[in-house]
Amino acid sequence: MALELGRCLKASSLFMATAESCTGGWIAKCITDVAGSSEWFDRGFVTYSNRAKMEMLGVRAETLDRYGAVSEQTVREMAAGAIRHSHAQVAVAVSGIAGPSGGTADKPVGTVWLAWQLRDKPCHTRLWRFEGNREEVRRQAVLTALEGLLDVCTKR
Repeated sequence: MALELGRCLKASSLFMATAESCTGGWIAKCITDVAGSSEWFDRGFVTYSNRAKMEMLGVRAETLDRYGAVSEQTVREMAAGAIRHSHAQVAVAVSGIAGPSGGTADKPVGTVWLAWQLRDKPCHTRLWRFEGNREEVRRQAVLTALEGLLDVCTKR
């Protein structure tokens, strides 16, 4: 899927960036596994802590305080920050609870928010409730992120 995404981005003369929390750079790893990805991948931000989200991506403290790190509002700001702090025209952001601990009644383990942003276009977000252990939740988040990027690229 990363290879197909690369073909689409390259054909569209687009660069992309990632803003990752729960996936810990796994999306960027999949992308950079593709030889030649430097022709369409600008950079990845691994912002696991709230401090990193604020410092590297410009996520507002008020957003994190009010909605939490795992929220639509936070991934929107992460995606916008990835574009603002890079040369990319396309970004994906992910924040979630991979487990095995950390879940709550409102945000159980497997809760993952994703955002896809094309520069100067509306941000698209989606909430997922993935099943499985920590690795399975993260793997599903990575796959969903790549699918969404491909969708953004082909429908732009």
